[in-house]
Formats: sequence, C-alpha cells, structure tokens
Amino acid sequence: MLGACLGLWTSGCVPPLGGASIPDTVPDFTAASFSNPTEVDNPYFPLVPGTIWTYSAVTEDGTERIVAEVLEVTRDVMGVACRVVRVREHLNDVLVEDTHDWHAQDDAGNVWYMGEEVDNYNYDDEGNFINISHEGAWEAGKDVAGLGSIAKPGHLMKASPAPGDRYHQEYYEGNAEDVAEVVALDVSVTLSDGTSYACLQTRDFTRLEPGANEYKYYAPGIGLVAEEIVGGGGERVELISVEP
Repeated sequence: MLGACLGLWTSGCVPPLGGASIPDTVPDFTAASFSNPTEVDNPYFPLVPGTIWTYSAVTEDGTERIVAEVLEVTRDVMGVACRVVRVREHLNDVLVEDTHDWHAQDDAGNVWYMGEEVDNYNYDDEGNFINISHEGAWEAGKDVAGLGSIAKPGHLMKASPAPGDRYHQEYYEGNAEDVAEVVALDVSVTLSDGTSYACLQTRDFTRLEPGANEYKYYAPGIGLVAEEIVGGGGERVELISVEP
C-alpha cells in the first residue's frame, strides 16, 4: 500500500497535449467519473476509516515494522476528494518513514493513487537523528519536485483485475513511474502464523530500477497480506494483524 514502491517501462506511447509522450499504460484520468470517491470498497483494496494493518519483515538491517492506518480526513487532489492512508515504517523500533497516501475510487470501482506526502527520518551511523527529507513525495496534477513534468495519477487497484493486465500506478517522469502487472488470481498464500488466503498476485516494477521486482498478494476483504522483493536481500513482508 501501502503505498506502491516501484514503477515501469513500456514501449507503447501516446502523445498528450504539450508534445511530450507518456506510456499508453497510464490510465486516462479524464475518462473517469467520481460520484463518491472516498468510499473505497474495492474488495482487494478496501479503505474503511479506522482500519489499521500491521506488517513485519526481517531485513539485513534488522526488523522492519510497517503500520498503515485509514484516516477519517480527506484530501482534495485534482478536484477529487481522496481517502488518506497514513503509513509509518520503523526499523528496529526507530521511525524511518512517515507518509500520507491519497486514494480515490471511481464509479467503475478502480482505485486511483493520487499522490503522497513523505517524511524520511535520517540518522547518522551512531543512530543520532539528523533531519527529515521528503524524497519520493508527489501529487497528481503538480510538479512538486520541479522536474519540468506534471505528475499523473494511476490505478492502485483495478475494478476487475485479470491476469495480463498492466497499468501504471502513477507517472511522474524520472521520479515515480511505478507499474503493476496482474500475475494470477486465487493464488494460495500461507503466512508464518499459519493463516492462509486465496490472493490476487501482482508484480510491481519500474524502468527507474531495472531488475527490481516486487510480488504483492491481496486477499479479498482484507487487502495486502504479503509482499516479496526479488533481488537484493529477498525480503518478505507479512501481515501480522488487522484492526478492527
């Protein structure tokens, strides 16, 4: 969620107004309608205010804990009210990242990723706090990093995902170009505590990080339950609790 982490390469492009070109896997936001955008009830990505997911992973740097919470507040982005999800990441019980992600569901049931505010907590080698930076922040319809391009929203989850679907989760050229591909439906996933789910499996990737792949598993009625990072340390993130 929890926030989308990766992005995309694609060969097909269409020219938008202004002469630049964007991949044809970037969804057409202008074609979507939003009658009740903060009621996000997509079965694979439900966002009910008050829901809290907690995830855990063991990495080469230590134990990672991620807490995602759906807030009651909303945020207007490109004229659409968005549901806000706060995601806090801790490494060895030290806060390293605090984000506010913005999502909206269109009338067809697609969940759009509209941007995020990012606070990165930086520490020195002795663990002393240095400062807060904001790398990775973006907002649809704006150029928050001053890159000379306008960020476009994308699909975080499609209304009716099918194997082979491929779509940008956002497109902010040179900064955030995440892409998801639906791998399979009804994939059996068993977590370390023995809980099993039949999941939608996606692969997330980006041309900005060649060779990087993340496989994510979404259970109906719950959302993200596991994530596997291929390459590097081979990290696996698992859901350990969901409230209420």
